[in-house]
Amino acid sequence: MRPEYSYGGQAVIEGVMMRGPDSRAVAVRRPDRSIVVDHKPVSSITSRLKPLKWPMIRGVVMLFESLVMGLQALSFSAGQAMEEEEEELTTRDIAITMIMAFALAIVLFVVVPTGATHLLTRWVPGSLLQNLVEGIIRIGVFLIYVAAIARMNDIKRVFRYHGAEHKVINAYEAGDELTVERVQSYPTYHPRCGTSFLLIVLVVSILVFASLGEQVLWWRILSRILLLPVVAGISYELLKASARYEKNPLFCVVAAPGRWVQKLTTAEPDDDMVEVAMTALRAVLKEDRGEVSVR
Repeated sequence: MRPEYSYGGQAVIEGVMMRGPDSRAVAVRRPDRSIVVDHKPVSSITSRLKPLKWPMIRGVVMLFESLVMGLQALSFSAGQAMEEEEEELTTRDIAITMIMAFALAIVLFVVVPTGATHLLTRWVPGSLLQNLVEGIIRIGVFLIYVAAIARMNDIKRVFRYHGAEHKVINAYEAGDELTVERVQSYPTYHPRCGTSFLLIVLVVSILVFASLGEQVLWWRILSRILLLPVVAGISYELLKASARYEKNPLFCVVAAPGRWVQKLTTAEPDDDMVEVAMTALRAVLKEDRGEVSVR
């Protein structure tokens, strides 16, 4: 029997991607109301290089692989949703997109908060307090960014598909029947959500960066970039622990901010969206030998 696997996915344009241990499936609702599925095998580099499964390292690897897979899924969904011929992103396209996304993230979540805090050092004494202020500014930028994009109509639909993805995973993990009626009774919150991961990253960064002491501006910015893998590794382990021990009062406190922010990044889906999410999960489950068939 296959060991228990934590299925998950992400919302894409007019659809949902689901990932299992051996494959991933992207289900998209086309303009003609049909559902098209792109189903492919997956393998992680951690299966070939065992040290990459070690705690702290595995989080960084999983983050990188998820970004690549997510970009490919978005490429497929965009073509299908607009009735265009599918054109998969090339390795070069993915690399350029990831570099641009990384650069934007550095500007928004490193340069802006660090620069703003540097300007306030005259009124904010001490490294610990400065890092706290920097962290608060960083979280504020993140919340403003999420709230701003949530006002876009296309993003609103993506967030509803995000809610459908969570509902389907919640129903599956509860061992419930995967029907639209049953799935709709589940919440749009899920403890392993990427939104929760990002918020944990922002909080953990306050503690990690506070250990560096006072710094000049250029080194303050560079040190935060260099320590991103450390922050991501710690955050991933906390996310896994909070999902595993979600009933524990301590981890309930850790997970609470992620629960609040997910109210911004998820919304109640309609029945058609839930059907798409179920289609993606069913496609993945069929590939897993020993998996109980979906009722």
